[in-house]
Amino acid sequence: MNPPSGESSALHAALRRFDSAVEALEAAIQRRLEVERQEAALAQQLHVLGADRSRLADALDGAQSRADRLETANEEVSRRLGSAMETIRAVLAAQQR
Repeated sequence: MNPPSGESSALHAALRRFDSAVEALEAAIQRRLEVERQEAALAQQLHVLGADRSRLADALDGAQSRADRLETANEEVSRRLGSAMETIRAVLAAQQR
């Protein structure tokens, strides 16, 4: 026995709506998976940037420490040169007398 054509038409319409809903759900799942992939890529980039920042901070600390040591050495050399110049002047002045 065949169902009346109204029931068949309603069934086909319901099946089309169901197929559309499944397709929409699949599309939403694909979009969500893409968002998750993008989030994972961004998290990886953030990790790399954090590691770079840490490495650069260490390098900057090392450079600052070296600059401080060089400045201290420069001050010591300048002090010693001044003292040596005063000694040379004193020796020359003593010889000119």
